[in-house]
Amino acid sequence: MAAVDIDVPVETEPPILNQEDLQRQAECFKEQGNALYSKKSYSEAFNYYTKAIDTCPKNASYYGNRAATLMMLCRFREALEDSQQAVRLDNCFMKGHLREGKCHLSLGNAMAATRCFQKVLELEPSNKEAQQENKNAATLLEFERMADFGFEKRDFRKVVYCMDRALALASACHRFKILKAECLALLGRYPEAQSVASDILRLDSTNADALYVRGLCLYYEDCIDKAVQFFVQALRMAPDHEKARLACKNAKALKAKKEEGNQAFKNHKYEVAYQLYTEALAIDPNNIKTNAKLYCNRATAGAKLKKLNQAIEDCTCAIKLDDTYIKAYLRRAQCYMDTELYEEAVRDYEKVYQTEKTTDHKHLLKTAQLQLKKSKRKDYYKVLGVGKNATEDEIKKAYRKRALMHHPDRHSSATPEVQKEEEKKFKEVGEAFTVLSDPKKKVRYDSGQDLEDDGGLNGGDFDANNIFRAFFGGHGGGFSFDSSPEAAPGNFFFQFG
Repeated sequence: MAAVDIDVPVETEPPILNQEDLQRQAECFKEQGNALYSKKSYSEAFNYYTKAIDTCPKNASYYGNRAATLMMLCRFREALEDSQQAVRLDNCFMKGHLREGKCHLSLGNAMAATRCFQKVLELEPSNKEAQQENKNAATLLEFERMADFGFEKRDFRKVVYCMDRALALASACHRFKILKAECLALLGRYPEAQSVASDILRLDSTNADALYVRGLCLYYEDCIDKAVQFFVQALRMAPDHEKARLACKNAKALKAKKEEGNQAFKNHKYEVAYQLYTEALAIDPNNIKTNAKLYCNRATAGAKLKKLNQAIEDCTCAIKLDDTYIKAYLRRAQCYMDTELYEEAVRDYEKVYQTEKTTDHKHLLKTAQLQLKKSKRKDYYKVLGVGKNATEDEIKKAYRKRALMHHPDRHSSATPEVQKEEEKKFKEVGEAFTVLSDPKKKVRYDSGQDLEDDGGLNGGDFDANNIFRAFFGGHGGGFSFDSSPEAAPGNFFFQFG
């Protein structure tokens, strides 16, 4: 069979266009890009402007148009590069200088923006847009200056205010966003700070400043281990990041000192724990949540050491730092109870119970309210000078001593004022003995019940002298007291009739 000849197509290279053809093709790409730009199809317009640049890379207007498209896509760094290339190709390209200035301004570089706008005004002194943008650059510089001053004075709210205004002019400036986020963290507005930092990290996961702020939020929320991880990552990206280095050092030191104090407390070394918590509090005054816990921990150690007033002060400091810190309210309330400041204790327990309505908290509140009620009555134990666990014999001995000390006959030669005061005390002693020597009345008194409800003490029927005679009964006569100034308190002798 004879071989059949077949035609094999020969590959030919595309024709080489001359310069005029290339320029026409580039202009065609530009026109297509312009049409898409006017329709706000910026991504497609970008592609055509890129084709125009690839075809004629020495044309300034193509770079200028692509820069405008990139600005609409909020890709300001790339837009800046195109604008700079445009003015390198044509230093008199006014729109190129204007766009370069706008990119600098959006990225937060007000000084560079000002130079660009001034160049535009050199080329066209009456350019209204350049005049306005130049004013915007001056305003941005002023907000920066105010923010720096505010940060130095630790007026973080002022800094946030200035950065909000600055970002309205420089929306793509990461530096302003980071400063705002850092101040939000220092103000305790952690979710807002984290949101700003996270937005930046989504665009640039290696941004050391954003990593630092993310760690700072965790650090201030007392998530120290996670915070350290972010600080370490920030230092890996930027080994000279001084703020991340200091925060990492403080976080590690704070954690170590707090754990050391906790261990000492568990080992019943309360004085050591107290000192360690004090040292921990000096590490970083800005760490509000951790310091609130440290103040409460020191208050607990202080209470063990009977430093009740200092413990109350520490709890108050903890509450000032974190007014939702239930543990601090409970600790302070207990200290108030121990120092018999029952009204203050009731107030704290009410706050706790309103927040967490548990059975335990209700019981603590009821107990404090009962003690407050009891504290408003006469303290018969104090009147007799005995403790609340005094035995029957101790109560009798105390009554004997106090009744003789304040008996009216012993003060017969004193001034009327002294006689009146001693008579009052004598009656109180008799009243106290009447209650505490009667088991039923004593139980009712100790439980906070009103004795009048039980007919216990009727002012009209109560006679301290009858109590006195009944106690020292069996003598037909009375007592005579040596009331001379040099006599020892309570000197008396029996006088029989």
